[in-house]
Amino acid sequence: MTHLGRRGPTVHWASQMRRTIVLRLFAVACSPLAIATAHAQSLQVSPDQTLETQGLSVIVEQNQFSPIFFDEKNAGIQIVLHGERIATDGEVRLNPTPEQWDPVPTFDGRTLGDVPGQIVVRSSYPQANLKYHVKVTAEEGGFRIAVDLDEPLPQTLVGKAGFNLDFLPTAYFGKTYLMGDRPGLFPRNPSGPMATDGSGDPQPMASGAQTVTLSPEDPNTRVTITANAPLALYDARNRAQNGWFVVRSLIAPGAKDDAVVWHVRPNVIAGWTRPPVVSFNQAGYTPERSKVALIELDPAFNAPREATLVKLTAEGEKPVLRAAVEPRGKWLRYKYAAFDFSGVREPGIYAISYAGQTTNPFPIAADAYSRIWQPSLDTYLAVQMDHMTVREQYRVWQRASHLDDARQAPPNHVHFDGYRMGANLDSPFKPGDHIPGLAVGGFQDAGDYDIQTPQNAQVVRDLVWARELFGLDWDETSVDEGARQVEIRKPDGAPDALQQIRHGTLQLLAQYKVFGHSIVGIIDPQLRQYAHLGDAGSQTDGRLYDPALGPNDTKGDRSGAPDDRWAFTTDYPANDLMVAGGLAAASRALKDFDPAMSAEALAAAKALWAKWQDKAANASDGRDDGGKMSRFLDLAKVAATVELLITSKGDPVYTARLNALMPAIEANFDRVSGSAVRALPFMDAAYRSRIEALARAAKPRLDAQLTGNPFGVPVAMGSWAGSGEVAGFGTDMYLLHRAFPDLIGPEYTLHALDYMLGRHPANNLSLVSTVGTRSKLIGYGHNRADYSFIPGGMVPGVLVIKPDFPELKTDWPFLWFENEYTVSTTTAYILAARAASAVAAERR
Repeated sequence: MTHLGRRGPTVHWASQMRRTIVLRLFAVACSPLAIATAHAQSLQVSPDQTLETQGLSVIVEQNQFSPIFFDEKNAGIQIVLHGERIATDGEVRLNPTPEQWDPVPTFDGRTLGDVPGQIVVRSSYPQANLKYHVKVTAEEGGFRIAVDLDEPLPQTLVGKAGFNLDFLPTAYFGKTYLMGDRPGLFPRNPSGPMATDGSGDPQPMASGAQTVTLSPEDPNTRVTITANAPLALYDARNRAQNGWFVVRSLIAPGAKDDAVVWHVRPNVIAGWTRPPVVSFNQAGYTPERSKVALIELDPAFNAPREATLVKLTAEGEKPVLRAAVEPRGKWLRYKYAAFDFSGVREPGIYAISYAGQTTNPFPIAADAYSRIWQPSLDTYLAVQMDHMTVREQYRVWQRASHLDDARQAPPNHVHFDGYRMGANLDSPFKPGDHIPGLAVGGFQDAGDYDIQTPQNAQVVRDLVWARELFGLDWDETSVDEGARQVEIRKPDGAPDALQQIRHGTLQLLAQYKVFGHSIVGIIDPQLRQYAHLGDAGSQTDGRLYDPALGPNDTKGDRSGAPDDRWAFTTDYPANDLMVAGGLAAASRALKDFDPAMSAEALAAAKALWAKWQDKAANASDGRDDGGKMSRFLDLAKVAATVELLITSKGDPVYTARLNALMPAIEANFDRVSGSAVRALPFMDAAYRSRIEALARAAKPRLDAQLTGNPFGVPVAMGSWAGSGEVAGFGTDMYLLHRAFPDLIGPEYTLHALDYMLGRHPANNLSLVSTVGTRSKLIGYGHNRADYSFIPGGMVPGVLVIKPDFPELKTDWPFLWFENEYTVSTTTAYILAARAASAVAAERR
């Protein structure tokens, strides 16, 4: 949408609106609040080389563009205003509205500048012969950005290179802007304008002035930028749904020093403090277990020393406990306090009142956790089933998907999603050939529809463990593999977990039958296709690609559309061993349910396991992070050996091998403790003594690590949020507790559940959609463009934006590192939820 003052019949209306906005701005400017904010404290350089004042943080290149995924909307100059990251990617870009895989600059270093309050970043585009530095300097009312080029722009970049700053759409939906004195509206839905040359490039919503003000009516999000050159405002969602609103200045030909200069004035409300966040388990609590809510506090907030637990009755709120909150120290930028109401055991509906606010309700009930895993099993996993039509009453989630699987990917190829094909195809097929037999079973890993083989093996193993440990016999879904039909909310007499185990095993066995080994995975070959949103059944045409046909021609079950997914077939030992473990576990679960598949799975598991014993092997899994995961191979060796040990009920071949793997277990005990403990019934007393000694030595180290944050679980500090790690931690600690109850208590597992279901930083939403009173209802799944969710999917959760800002966006779905559901994370949640339910029941 262009600015509202364009020529034509809207001019009269636009001039009226302009006068209205000017009058409102005058009123705001004269208000006591505006007068107060005019004297807001100046920005200061922090020890972490950010610019800080109460209510405003300017993060300068603490988070870099990804070498694999490029633009993740977490790089460059970023603005945290009044507790929300409203702007990101402040950098020189070569496109007005860059998409994710468009060129990004290389970060070359950050230093303090020559003047007080200045941070200098060096960056470059080596292939474009462009080097420059960006100086960010605190000044009265905000900060100055200056771009200095080492040399004037190459002619090839004139009219292309400019300085961009992206603003969060959901912070501005329905609000106004002023381009100079010309008003406009930030649209809820992208609506152009677009270039008419067929390029698909967005045109500016507004441009031409040297000052732009965003949301002049809202003091919480108001930002004014004044530049030394004309500004333009774009809606990048016109190019891609995950785009932001972009403010941009072109770099002029011949410019060098001060090629772009911006004066950025974020409005800072004087005396602003972030309201407390009271976080707790949104599913509630069983009567006898511990119950501790955490309160996240702005250090400048005058925090009350007491909180109140209220019971919600037919007559209204009834205070039942008023108690002091216990300080829990500072973690990152916030302080924390704990409110312990463990002594309250009477069943009912409760809420917590603190600092003049009362939280949403939650139950205390003996059955609080009886169904917290159900949506994950019977809905989320069903929705992710590949090669099937999935229906839920009137709703069709997808029609049968990817029936044209798959074509052979080429050698020596790095895919834009990080898959890597080695020099050897390890396949009887030539590049581009159709590979028969792969259009069966498997789970689409996440919102991008690929089959990641190790994660599929993990799903199978987790479901087997859940059945063996907790009797997961729930039946709410019909699965007909022959007809490729799934119907949610229609029981068919077969446990859903068994049907899902069989579905995952179908794909794992298909790979083994075709290649004699596992493969990295199956994924879309084209970027435009990869970015598909919606029905998985429409991502490909379901017909086998035939190069003899025209791109729009079809003939029987063949077409000329090269949309068939690629199979990355390099044989990596870590993948083979992960699949061996999954198949060995599946053989146990399917023994009575599908005896033929059970026998086939066990034979394949034994062969894959035997293939890699006592061989030097590459530790990669063929994905973008494979080369960094030197321990992955050891983990896979232990996991596969344990599953075959359990399946064989103690075959000496596997007991001997597990004993030989003790150095790997010792080196990676924090990651393999669950598997190591599951082997105990089949190993001798010496093995048990060594595992107990490892647990005894690990406990003080773990406890010391956990004192680093107030949540009682490991909190991920990397580029992907860590709910899956928390789930694995909860299950491993349950297994250690069950094996050594006098050494490992139940609280670790309960803390993991609490974290996943709401007791975490940033906000108190349950990370599992539809589980708990308040949960994450805008997620990164197939339907993310609808700002919707998939019931039962668990999002990654809280990401720490370096250096110290914990974030979990509630209303913007397109940050996958916070919001993307994945199948293995969700089955890890199912297992951890059942474990927590079991330890909670111990205290009844």
